[in-house]
Amino acid sequence: MKIILANPRGFCAGVDRAIDIVELSLKTYGAPIYVRHEIVHSRHVVNSLRQKGAVFVEELNEVPDGAIVIFSAHGVAKEVWEEGHRRRLKIIDATCPLVIKVHNEVNRDHVQGYELILIGHAGHPEVIGTLGQIPDKFHLVSSVRDVENLQVENPHHLSYVTQTTLSVDECRDIVAALNHRFPGIKGPHQEDICYATQNRQNAVKELAKLVDVILVIGSPNSSNSNRLRELAEFCGIASYLIDSAADIKPDWVKDVRAVGITAGASAPEVLVTEVVEYLKRYGGPEVEELTVIEEDVEFLLPKELVSAKSASQEEAL
Repeated sequence: MKIILANPRGFCAGVDRAIDIVELSLKTYGAPIYVRHEIVHSRHVVNSLRQKGAVFVEELNEVPDGAIVIFSAHGVAKEVWEEGHRRRLKIIDATCPLVIKVHNEVNRDHVQGYELILIGHAGHPEVIGTLGQIPDKFHLVSSVRDVENLQVENPHHLSYVTQTTLSVDECRDIVAALNHRFPGIKGPHQEDICYATQNRQNAVKELAKLVDVILVIGSPNSSNSNRLRELAEFCGIASYLIDSAADIKPDWVKDVRAVGITAGASAPEVLVTEVVEYLKRYGGPEVEELTVIEEDVEFLLPKELVSAKSASQEEAL
């Protein structure tokens, strides 16, 4: 059995930045550091940071007055920012810059009088945060059927944005439906689907040409990981979402010629290594990398943590 690893896979620049923010905040200010919601959708990452002194909470009322709190990579609604300022919390924002880009587009279009539409999945933290930019002026659509049933006040002055971690194909269908029903609807200047989501999906499409089964490493609540599994299935390949090697069922890989492995943007590489070692025990000593594109994106840290990053790098030398 051959094992083929998709590249790119795993951590994206936004996830790297968010984890760095928590670790550097702990180093700079000391524990406890409070984090609203999971910093990224990975049980393994969250447990590791919790062991270092991070305290994960669901809402700000669980954070003591005046404490340090980090907002997760998914972004938050305006009312959360307002509550934090009202409580005089020291806020460190780990929102992915690509999510911030969407928030900026939403606020700009609202000021210009557009009625707003968000393509996304209800209940996802990123969607909650984006809808919370303009809570009383937003429509959420998750399917072509939602577009068909959409009731708007001004069909001639609409704009839309998308959740960053959606499937490219899924977005394409919904965008086409919006343009068909509302000719002249305004879309974002650039695709809101993030570079990492696009790259990982492209890698899965190529991987599907070479393997019989694809294992997607990622947490069940990770949107981009679920999209990777769905995409592999759409390509006609048996695909399974696993949180770790412990989730693999031997029947999935029994007598297969080649197994493909990828990982969602919040999944650490250590999990990939564990899955490879597990598969090797089932007769898969041959491991190859399938590289679709090399990623070199890096996002800047909040200015208050830049010096801590430099000091950490000097200590490592």
